[in-house]
Amino acid sequence: MDHIEIFQQHRPLLFSIAYRMMGTATEAEDIMQDAYLRWQAKPLESVHNPKYYLTTIVTRLCLNQLSAAKNQRETYLGPWLPEPVLTENRPELENPAEMAATYDSISIAFLVLLESLSPGERAAFLLHEVFAYKFAEVAEILNKSEAACRKLFQRARQHIAAKRPRFETTTEQHDRFLHRFIETVETGEIEAFMKMLADDVVLVPDGGGQRGAAIRVVKGRDACLAFIQGTRRLAPRGLLFKTVALNGQRSILALTPDNKPFFALFLYPSNGVVQLMHVIAGRKLRGLQGDRSMPS
Repeated sequence: MDHIEIFQQHRPLLFSIAYRMMGTATEAEDIMQDAYLRWQAKPLESVHNPKYYLTTIVTRLCLNQLSAAKNQRETYLGPWLPEPVLTENRPELENPAEMAATYDSISIAFLVLLESLSPGERAAFLLHEVFAYKFAEVAEILNKSEAACRKLFQRARQHIAAKRPRFETTTEQHDRFLHRFIETVETGEIEAFMKMLADDVVLVPDGGGQRGAAIRVVKGRDACLAFIQGTRRLAPRGLLFKTVALNGQRSILALTPDNKPFFALFLYPSNGVVQLMHVIAGRKLRGLQGDRSMPS
């Protein structure tokens, strides 16, 4: 096989690593392009294990980019949420090592949690726990000692265990919540929707860091309802609402009449009511617009 064929063979794995490290499909694709240029310049006869070598390139590029982007994320306008990706019929992205599903490792809520880790902790945790690399391999990829990688991993795992939110609901219940939300925004009937929200429900909006977008976390049933009603008034006419699989979770994608994503909504129910909502809009949806599996 030549450079292109080998790279394409491992591309799903490499993109899965880059996306979880960066939290945005746009940056992950930039990493992929840079990685391919470096790979193309490497003589094939000098590479004994292409998968391992390519994983090393991608991981180190991600670490470099995260260090460079630190100030940009710290000054981001409003809450920062990951860029959603369509995962319908993409098991290699959702569950690359047949163990990622254990951690819901591509969900928006989990990626937010990863963002609170240091880049090194994030890399060590993902490579070992999600992508099944041995600590000796992680050490070579990160250019650290095996002991240092174990410490990074332990800190990451402890943080995730302590902070990971727990939302327990069935698929059927979750779908009912999604359809009830769609009915609310289409008809304006709010009584049924009010009942599905917890008293202390939290809504986290990310408008892409653009001026004029919502920049504050909304807390409480009444405040969340006011936010949703305000969004409904400002939305373009003719919005279409689709239930789609985004980041391994059934979600709502609002589309304009010309099929452009307007916002994505993630609901997190537990104990019969919605506890948390993520609303993502603006530039954070640009990756979906170019996805050929976008619903129409």
